[in-house]
Amino acid sequence: MVLAARRMEIARTAHRLIGRWIFTTAMAALTVIQPAWGQVGRGASQVTHAVQLEQMQREAIFANYKFEDGEILPDLRIHFITLGHPHKDAQGNVDNAILLLHWTNASSQALLTPEYRAALFAPGAPLDTSRYLVIIPDDIGHGQSSKPSDALKAAFPHYTYGDMVNLQHKLVMESLGIRHLHAVIGMSMGCMNAWQWAEDFPDAMDGIMPIACFTGPITGRNLLWRRMLIDGIRIDPAWENGNYEKQPPSLFRGLLLARMMIDGVPALQQEIPNAEAAEAIIHGVTQQRGVDANNLLYAFDSSRDFDGEPGLTRIKAKVFALNFADDEFYRDSLQSLQRDTAVLPKKQIVIRPVSEGSVGHLSMAHPALWHDQVSTFLDWITSGIGVQRNW
Repeated sequence: MVLAARRMEIARTAHRLIGRWIFTTAMAALTVIQPAWGQVGRGASQVTHAVQLEQMQREAIFANYKFEDGEILPDLRIHFITLGHPHKDAQGNVDNAILLLHWTNASSQALLTPEYRAALFAPGAPLDTSRYLVIIPDDIGHGQSSKPSDALKAAFPHYTYGDMVNLQHKLVMESLGIRHLHAVIGMSMGCMNAWQWAEDFPDAMDGIMPIACFTGPITGRNLLWRRMLIDGIRIDPAWENGNYEKQPPSLFRGLLLARMMIDGVPALQQEIPNAEAAEAIIHGVTQQRGVDANNLLYAFDSSRDFDGEPGLTRIKAKVFALNFADDEFYRDSLQSLQRDTAVLPKKQIVIRPVSEGSVGHLSMAHPALWHDQVSTFLDWITSGIGVQRNW
């Protein structure tokens, strides 16, 4: 243990001296982790066979990373997974990289479920890993990346979506040395991150596919329930200003609120026909392990700086935006997406209708429902690039 501690100290010193990334790479086990809330496998789109993928896990360390608000974290860790291999063009540049971004309170593991593997990554699927290099990071505050529960608790820097996207960009451009992405695809939080990518780095990708969000700041019922969750934790005496030793009850109330809001109304109507079914869901949520109140609070509070409307005119990439008709967060009846994206010359807006297996906002966790749209998106952006790739 002394030797291991000494090695860690040497590595940290090296980070500070050379100011560069240090990576540790290991082959990942091809196991499927049971999803947390918002990743419940149900509906008509369930997948019954396993798809084996060549998968690598890595970690990148940022030394003395400075957040947008000025806070500094000496060693910021970003964990990420890659599927497939890079393909290089005649100039030696990687031309097949796709950045895939998860939603709030999830991680890269949420995008490696059997359904994701079969619907998106399998041979012949839209993101066939024999054709594409797929990069899936655990965003800051999530998964195996740096987060409040590691040690700092409420002293952890108060990151925002701006920090999140900046770290994604540094990971891709500085760490992996990829100067241009074929596409950025993201769900919910990742959807908003995709808009930010196209606005902040307009020459960095051929196209973006934002799934399940609007371009504007979070408002209305979406903002209200988030504030209820955040404030519910903060006013809980058991939270102890973030320095609790035992998870406060408000954590599980917040998870239940999230579960109620993230599911589609028709889906919950079917799933909860009586009081016994409701009690079973409540019991299941309150028995969850491995969740943390500070992590949840920080993750939802990080959306406070998002507003994609002012920067829409900076977008150069093709945009294929996909929303779901039964998504109560982003109702198509508001016509927000259509109105805001009117300024974009290269866009396709698709509202997927309600069908068997649809589960509202949570449909993002079921790519068997929308993998055809991913194929359409990739065909569209590839056809306009003017580059013939020999896959």
